[in-house]
Amino acid sequence: MKIIMLGAPGAGKGTQAKKIAAKYEIPHISTGDIFRANIKNGTELGKKAKTYMDQGLLVPDELVVDLVVDRVNQEDCANGYVLDGFPRTIPQAEALDKALEELGQKMDYAIDVDVPDENIINRMSGRRACVDCGATYHIVYASTKQEGICDNCGGSLILRDDDKPETVQKRLVVYHEQTQPLIDYYMAKGILKTVDGTVDLEDVFKAIVDILGE
Repeated sequence: MKIIMLGAPGAGKGTQAKKIAAKYEIPHISTGDIFRANIKNGTELGKKAKTYMDQGLLVPDELVVDLVVDRVNQEDCANGYVLDGFPRTIPQAEALDKALEELGQKMDYAIDVDVPDENIINRMSGRRACVDCGATYHIVYASTKQEGICDNCGGSLILRDDDKPETVQKRLVVYHEQTQPLIDYYMAKGILKTVDGTVDLEDVFKAIVDILGE
């Protein structure tokens, strides 16, 4: 079962990807993790990626696809995997499809966790992070026992720049321009499934399980 997770930043696709991976015993693959593993292990692909990252440049699509294909060819992916945060653009999706086709493989599902922008802005601006241990909370959904104080280590909580409404708004604009066209792309391929991401986390997961099967 090969699955791609789609959804705006803050829609909760990463959380759902981890739950899918745990239930179906398949790897949860994020490009960030792949980069880190390859750089840490000093692989050829990792060295190439590092030269771009050290300069603050985006890793070219071609190289990202090579890294992803290398990862999905590993033994633990024999029964499938969940791709989280990749592909982000149509050229990446086309390159991934082409590379998989050469291996005699194809994606089975693209699951879009659909959440309106307004909900995402409210969700993310309610997030708080501990300056000391990095634990994250939410003022509505996962509040601390004492306001502004981390339950874990007693450190102070802050609203990260990434989660400020104006930053979230900018990230959503980029998402709608670059990533949302993937929804049409996978719909045309007949593998797109959409779930309502505004409901409770467990209900979102239940809707995904209904699609994938027990």
